[in-house]
Amino acid sequence: MATIVKETQSIKQALVLINGIDTGKFPRLLSRILQKLHLKDEHSFNEEEKEKLQAALSLEKQDLHLVLETVSFILEQAAYYNMKPAALQQQLENVHLNQEKSEAFALAWTNMGQDIVEKLRQNTFAPKKLENIGWCLNLEMGQSTQAKMKSPHAILELGVNSEDSEVQGQISNFQVFPKLNLNTEKIFVEFNHGELLEFYNKLETIQAQLDSLT
Repeated sequence: MATIVKETQSIKQALVLINGIDTGKFPRLLSRILQKLHLKDEHSFNEEEKEKLQAALSLEKQDLHLVLETVSFILEQAAYYNMKPAALQQQLENVHLNQEKSEAFALAWTNMGQDIVEKLRQNTFAPKKLENIGWCLNLEMGQSTQAKMKSPHAILELGVNSEDSEVQGQISNFQVFPKLNLNTEKIFVEFNHGELLEFYNKLETIQAQLDSLT
């Protein structure tokens, strides 16, 4: 059985946070995430619910986000490998998740795992391929009374094509907003410092998932 969780820095941080969550509250969190795990376009919690959850679990906003992403990642991995509950519990204990939380994962997976696996199998995907990445930095001036204050933003331009496109793209760190084929759809994404950090942590989680498959 493949190792489904590799101890990256963000995963280690998330596991410490999960270990600190009240044991009585954690199963309800798992159940809610499992209920919506197959819905890719819908978050487990809306913003109002996240605020209440943040207070209930005594977590900072960024820490709560990391916990939710990590729990979802673990459950998605369990579904991908169609893991047995006992194997899931053992793997989580191997990466230093405490016994109570590991058992909670195993119990939730026993109750809902097969249903989630079936729902994920029924999902259809029509992915688009990333063909180009462009980027630039933008400094946004503050108000006239605070003229010396600047708010830096990063802007990414993502060029995407459908899977059947024959357009060949390039990824370049030296070209800001490279020229795209006319068939390429352009998506612009703007980040402030906090949002970019959150995006980076998400990419690290994705990279860990890809690494576990190779």
